[in-house]
Amino acid sequence: MLAFLRLVVFGFLILSVIYVIVSFWSRATRRRKLEREWEATGRPGDKETYMTEGMEQYDRSLRRKLIVLIYVVPVVAIAAIIYVTNFM
Repeated sequence: MLAFLRLVVFGFLILSVIYVIVSFWSRATRRRKLEREWEATGRPGDKETYMTEGMEQYDRSLRRKLIVLIYVVPVVAIAAIIYVTNFM
């Protein structure tokens, strides 16, 4: 039981670090893409307004929500491995 608790705690910590890294990377990538789009379209309007609106769209996007799968996929995989190993 102690080994399972250790797996859960360390697994959660490792997945949290990975989630934070991927989340920051994804936001930075989107911000860079918005800056390039702003420059490529002839710099329409204020840059900060353009960036703010673009990042608000990103916050509502499916891509941002899919990052949560970083928690779901490994847990399901480990649960499946444990089930197959013990009950089949």
